[in-house]
Amino acid sequence: MNITDIKVRKLFDEGPMKAIVSVTFDGQLAVHDIKVINARDKFFIVMPSRKNPDNTYRDIVHPINAQFRGVLEEAVIAAYNKELELAEEAAETEASEAETVTE
Repeated sequence: MNITDIKVRKLFDEGPMKAIVSVTFDGQLAVHDIKVINARDKFFIVMPSRKNPDNTYRDIVHPINAQFRGVLEEAVIAAYNKELELAEEAAETEASEAETVTE
């Protein structure tokens, strides 16, 4: 199964959750609401889940083995870092343009 697309749907500045991501596999299956988390100076992903009646959570979809989880996590975190870089560049450009207008 190949990862064919990763879309960073939302970035967060505050708290441990840093992004919500959608991943497409083989151009045919999309998994939404994968979370990028930063805790204890480490980034990792949390798969989409739902709350059970007993207040526990259960993943709706998840990798079956550690090897694929590693591949998925690496790809999602790389996409997050790239999107974060683009957002920072856009903010710098916007700030620069605003500064030019006020001069």
